[in-house]
Amino acid sequence: MHTLLISDLHLDASRPGITGLFERWMASDEVRTADALYILGDLVEAWIGDDDDAELPARIASATRAVSDAGVPVYFIAGNRDFLLGPTFARRAGLTLLEDGTIHSVQGRPTLLMHGDTLCTDDVAYQAVRQQVRQPAWAAQVLAMSLDARRAFAAKAREDSRAHTGSTMESIMDVNASAVAEAMRKAGVTRLIHGHTHRPAIHRFELDGQPAERVVLGDWYEQGSVLRISPEDIELRGLPVA
Repeated sequence: MHTLLISDLHLDASRPGITGLFERWMASDEVRTADALYILGDLVEAWIGDDDDAELPARIASATRAVSDAGVPVYFIAGNRDFLLGPTFARRAGLTLLEDGTIHSVQGRPTLLMHGDTLCTDDVAYQAVRQQVRQPAWAAQVLAMSLDARRAFAAKAREDSRAHTGSTMESIMDVNASAVAEAMRKAGVTRLIHGHTHRPAIHRFELDGQPAERVVLGDWYEQGSVLRISPEDIELRGLPVA
């Protein structure tokens, strides 16, 4: 019995090695025998809409659908790179869409599942942009554009994101401790799992007098990163490309 969680793969045609790693891992016995697989956002570098006719979305859908067809539930929470992913692609890919901040029982323990970007409250500029782009009217306007226009728009957004990251202190882009505590109290849990910050670690601390833990999933830029939870253990490990 085990549950698997990943995030921040940032799959992109420019990094075929990581896409291949993802496909191989998804076809592995570890995944095909899991109780569930959770993808906590930023599956791709940029999602331009469910109607994207590029090769990469088709390969992703094939990999996730095969896992779902094998009887393993595949849950997805959108990140800041793929929040336009909708029900059309989810049906094609065998994904069950979850709201950010969903509480699921993971191997018998109530767990708060998030992408993690809403916890970075010190990054005021990012939060302002996030609020704007999550408006339904904004999404409708972007999705009304041609695919070529959306690809150009996504490329510009990635440039802007890299510029913001390069000019902002790392501490500002990390989660805010008070925001973490508030989210966990509101959810009534002592375990939180999220991605987004690309700082894989298992943080154990005390929350209102109770032992608690916050697990940060790693990114898939140089290697893979997987969290495996069983009734006996919790393991955060890397997956080498080769």
